[in-house]
Amino acid sequence: MAGKILVYGATGGIGSETARRLKARGYDLHLAGRSAEKLDALAQELGASISVADLEKPESVAQVTAEAGPALNGLVYAVGTINLKPLNRLTAQDFERDFRLNAMGAALAAQAALPALKASEGSASILFFSTVAVAQGFASHASVSMAKGAVEGLTRALAAECAPKIRVNAIAPSLTRTPLAAGLFAQPAMAQALGQMHPLGRLGEAGDIAGLAAFLLSDEADWMTGQIIGVDGGRATLRTKG
Repeated sequence: MAGKILVYGATGGIGSETARRLKARGYDLHLAGRSAEKLDALAQELGASISVADLEKPESVAQVTAEAGPALNGLVYAVGTINLKPLNRLTAQDFERDFRLNAMGAALAAQAALPALKASEGSASILFFSTVAVAQGFASHASVSMAKGAVEGLTRALAAECAPKIRVNAIAPSLTRTPLAAGLFAQPAMAQALGQMHPLGRLGEAGDIAGLAAFLLSDEADWMTGQIIGVDGGRATLRTKG
């Protein structure tokens, strides 16, 4: 059963590809992001409505939710940061921004959307995004791992609180070719080396993540909730070399 899904971070690589996959499944979309130009282009492509909002400002979620409409079948919070610094170089502002955008933003978006999700026909679904760095200890990931670890805790807590009406899951990707991560892949040799750290021998692509995202939001995943699912080329669990 299709309906309307609100997608935060819709102009990012994973957010935009997820929106395309959802449109192909017949969902109506409301897209939220900071860039009016990018949102307009994607909205024209997908026939979607939009909200231009700065998620650095927590109060923006009320505006977005009101503009999305009174009933929602799904919420996607595809907003994130990549702030890779050793601990002694991280500031209080770094920690606060990473937590605000990744974890608190997800919680506030879900909180604002709950009445609309409860008003939908049938079940509804919320999808968050974590990172493989929560399950695996990576140097220079202290701030983002803390923030995304909170997202995983939020996923499980909300899944328990919102059952049985609303399902809540999260995807934990590894390194994926997106505009947000472009700086990590600027040198071809570095990109190749990073890809080879994964058992499947390559970096992720937005479509690798979006395929699962669209499935989790659909009725096909109607018996899945409270799950953190890795889409990471095997990095979280496999070692192919001694």
